[in-house]
Amino acid sequence: MNRKREPLVLKPATADDQCIRVRLDHKTVVLLKSMASFDSWKLRYPNAHVLEVVAPARAARKKA
Repeated sequence: MNRKREPLVLKPATADDQCIRVRLDHKTVVLLKSMASFDSWKLRYPNAHVLEVVAPARAARKKA
């Protein structure tokens, strides 16, 4: 018997307080939680580089 599957609901990635935005290649950007995870990505993508450390707007407002 075939069972009807629930459709996947994909959500865009959201940045938190310590998020790091990394460009893996010319079209792929990922959000990482730590620089330790960047090291593992760097092994797979030698041209990867850090674009910025993302801080959400609400955290920036709290500091001001």
